[in-house]
Formats: sequence, C-alpha cells, structure tokens
Amino acid sequence: MRAFFILWKRELTTYFYSPIAYVMMIFFLIIMGFSFWLLANVLAQGAPGVSVMRELFDSLFFWMTTLTLAPVLTMRLFAEEKRSGTIETLMTAPVSDPAVVLAKYFGALSFYGLIWAPTLVYVVILRMFSPLAAPPDPGPIVCGYLGALLIGAFYLAIGLFCSALTRNQIVAAIVAFALVCVAFFSGFLSFMVREEAARNVAQYVSSLAHMRDFARGVVDTRPVVFHLTGTALMLFATVKVIEARKWK
Repeated sequence: MRAFFILWKRELTTYFYSPIAYVMMIFFLIIMGFSFWLLANVLAQGAPGVSVMRELFDSLFFWMTTLTLAPVLTMRLFAEEKRSGTIETLMTAPVSDPAVVLAKYFGALSFYGLIWAPTLVYVVILRMFSPLAAPPDPGPIVCGYLGALLIGAFYLAIGLFCSALTRNQIVAAIVAFALVCVAFFSGFLSFMVREEAARNVAQYVSSLAHMRDFARGVVDTRPVVFHLTGTALMLFATVKVIEARKWK
C-alpha cells in the first residue's frame, strides 16, 4: 500500500511539471467558462425552464473538452516510460504490476478531478445571483458532476490502456480518442441500426445518453454499473498488457 501511494504521488506531481497538462487545464477552464457565461446570459434573458448547470453538462462544449482531456492526460503514462526506457526499472521495482497501473490511473483521475474543481465556482455564482424564489436545484448539479466523474474515469481507463500498447504518445492519444468517440457516437449509430437488440446495445454504451440522464438529475444504476465495469475491465486489460512484457 505504501508503494502505491508513493507511485500515485509521483504520477500526480508529474502533471504539475508538464506544460501539456497546464495547457489542457487552461483550455478546459476557458471553454467551460465561456459555455457557462453563454448559458447564464440565456437564463438572464428569461428563458423559461432553463437550468444553466443542466445545459452545461449537456452542451457541445462539455463533450468537446471531455473527449480531448482523457487521451491527452493519459497518453504519456506508459508510452513515455517505454520510450525513455524507465519502464524496465519500474517493472523490476518491489511493487506489483496492478499497483503500478492503479497508481498511474488514480494519478490521472486525481488531476482530472483537480481540473473540474474550479467549476464549483459556477454553483456559488448561481446561488448568489439566482432569485430567492428559484434557487438552483442541487439534484441535477450533483448528478451532473457524478456523471462527469464516471464518464471521465471510464475514458481515462481507456486512455491508460492505449498508452500501455505503444511507446509513441501521439499514437496512444489518437487511438484513445478514437475509442472514446465510439463510446460517444454510438448513440447516433443506434438510429441507423434496424435490429432492436443492436440498437439497445448501442444506446446502452452511449455516454451521450447517459450524461443527459445525469444532467436531468436522474441516477440510473445501469449507466453507473456500465462505467464502473468498463473502467475495471480496461484497467484489468492494462495490467495484462504490462504483464505480457515479462514473457517477451
């Protein structure tokens, strides 16, 4: 356990020495801040039935940033270790392969959470300037952040798996982006499938459909189980990829 925390701290600290991480953080906060400002202006004009945070979690800006964050944050985790040759030292250290994978994953997930943390200011702003008779509903807000965490956790696990497959960071990012796009666009593909069973599967794996439910304040156990199971499966696959190096 001590080795896990040491590796987790190492991975998290590494992000603060990476210019790409800062660029992605600034990019995320600018895009989300602009989206919040735009939606708040719509609400200020008296649009009925509009919830700023609900629309924020269901906006194009949210998906544009989420789809790019995970591949960029995870592309170096194993690919850079392989390229620099430090993977051999890491794998021969007195720590298990699952501990290494989990430490890298939770390092990325922790930084992902830190990127989202400043957006909590939006909730404070809404509570300060919303009419007393119509304060923001905390249900959709909490569910929206829960959905962003679950989907982000799943996408980060996909990115970590892709990084374990190659020593090239760009290749890892491209493959991870392609896979997370499949999870996103599967909802649209369901409209082009005639078979009902295949359509149901496409809708079930669609992150877009799940996030819309979370943004409305609906917590269904199916998307929760899907993303947790998908995350565990990708982490398990990553461990197996790392273990396979010992047999080469």
